[in-house]
Amino acid sequence: MSTIRRTGMLLLTAILSILNVSAQSQVIQTDDPGYNRRMEWFGDAKLGIFIHWGIYAADGTSESWAFYNEQVPYDAYMSQAKRFTASHYDPKQWVDLIKESGARYTVITSKHHDGVALWDTKAGKLSVKKNTPAKRDVLTPFCDEVRAQGLKLGLYYSLLDWSHKDYPNFTKNIQRYTDDEKRWSRFLDFNFAQLGEINSQYKPDLFWFDGDWEQTAERWHSAEIIKFLRSTNPDCVVNSRIQGYGDYATPELGVPVAKPDAPYWELCLTMNDSWGWQPSDTNFKTPYMLLRTFVDCLSNGGNLLLDIGPREDGSIPDEEVAVLKEFGRWTKKHAEAVYGTRSGIDNRCFQGYTSLNKDRTTLYLYLPYTPHDKIEVKGVMSEVKRARVVGNGTNLRYKVYNKPSWGNWAGNLYIDVPQDVLDEQITVIALDFDEPIKTSFDDK
Repeated sequence: MSTIRRTGMLLLTAILSILNVSAQSQVIQTDDPGYNRRMEWFGDAKLGIFIHWGIYAADGTSESWAFYNEQVPYDAYMSQAKRFTASHYDPKQWVDLIKESGARYTVITSKHHDGVALWDTKAGKLSVKKNTPAKRDVLTPFCDEVRAQGLKLGLYYSLLDWSHKDYPNFTKNIQRYTDDEKRWSRFLDFNFAQLGEINSQYKPDLFWFDGDWEQTAERWHSAEIIKFLRSTNPDCVVNSRIQGYGDYATPELGVPVAKPDAPYWELCLTMNDSWGWQPSDTNFKTPYMLLRTFVDCLSNGGNLLLDIGPREDGSIPDEEVAVLKEFGRWTKKHAEAVYGTRSGIDNRCFQGYTSLNKDRTTLYLYLPYTPHDKIEVKGVMSEVKRARVVGNGTNLRYKVYNKPSWGNWAGNLYIDVPQDVLDEQITVIALDFDEPIKTSFDDK
């Protein structure tokens, strides 16, 4: 076999392997009788804030991946612990800002792949209390403040731990062992012990797992993990990254071209190109770009989990603060078209994004552009009772064209949208109906 062909085959094998792992991890368990009950708040929340914070913020390196990919030596990476101070960390300020953004839940990295816990773990040797100048548990006060302000609490937890002496993988080129069941059993005991700590101490509403791709569900004991967590925290929601035992799908960085085949899903997204704080990464997306992504998620019935990366001292970069504040302005103004909405009508009906309220009697049209003339909606069979601007209540003029009296098909609905009602980012128009909306695509 030629070198080129062999390289191509290896690449294809790698791609298929990645796709297979991804497909396995996205399997959703919906047969639990309590599934719909525990997922209700998640389906209504729509916006969450992700927080990547750990020792990697000291030098602004890639979280855990910097040493795994052998970009920096492991010892150099871990030496960042000596410079993690949390000296300006104010959990109330964080939660105030998260709540102001309009988020209904938040997810924080309790432990990333480097194994450094933000809480005072008794099961492991690595934590910000034991190993950094911060010398304190920084997770508990944040969790307490989240509860105090009425938000839902999510904890990110890495199933794998590249620092643990009994975990088989260390870097992309180094393995500690390949077949040692005693060591693997010790690691499983450690994993269950840490999960038990955070489950009992914080009772999170959501467990956000990561790192499942390196082992199978059987190796992780995924089913046993779920049973263990829900034995004392029965309503906890679990993301899909636990090899087929999660509640919702978790695409990353880009909105799926097609709606995910799952009852619930959530896009996790960075504001620039990095999860944790990296001072060299100034490639920030604009508030408009991020809000457009958000309404794309709403249109497909999903949530957005928008990431921030605080510095080692606990301060949040100004660019990220500005985005959260603009999200807060927009979500407050358009709340009815955000929370509790469900996926919209067929995307062939409207040049933009759409969503529906729960009883399907209000259709929301998101305009990520400035109309040059009337906007058009096609395929709506139901009679519109009112067209209005969300956020200020202005009634809009509308008219149906091309609907013959002798035919039972939809015409073309045209709506006047004056310049003076436009939002500075994305305008939302509501169409109200007396009955659940029917379109010409409903039976197709």
